[in-house]
Amino acid sequence: MPLHLLELKVGAPIILLRNLDPANGLCNGTRLLLTAIQPRVLRAKIVFGDHAGKEVLIPRIALDIAHQSLPFKLRRLQFPVRLAFSLTINKAQGQSLDVVGLDLTRPVFTHGQLYVGFSRATDASKISVLLDSTQEGRRGLVKNVVYRQIVA
Repeated sequence: MPLHLLELKVGAPIILLRNLDPANGLCNGTRLLLTAIQPRVLRAKIVFGDHAGKEVLIPRIALDIAHQSLPFKLRRLQFPVRLAFSLTINKAQGQSLDVVGLDLTRPVFTHGQLYVGFSRATDASKISVLLDSTQEGRRGLVKNVVYRQIVA
């Protein structure tokens, strides 16, 4: 769900949160560069992939929110995008990146995420890692938790 308040500026990197037109490169996770902001549409350029460089329009779309404790449905019109100065490991999966920075101040969430995070880089020398420097004696160590009962 996109944020209820979206603060954008021309030139900002954004990521698409819905499949709008997969045949033309507008899929959930598509990274774009914002080129113009209008009241009912955003103009952006696709940054990566087969459609890189293509100028696209992103309309506001209706999003319905239903909650079982409410006797009504909320509907709001909004742009299905978020700022994308950074990505989660899950959102970066399947992408090749020129530069990768990993925030490992907290353990990765699931088995295999550490591998996915490191393997996104096209060049190992372009990977930077942020570790928790407060754990004296454990500098440079990352805990990769494996629940054997799940993967057995």
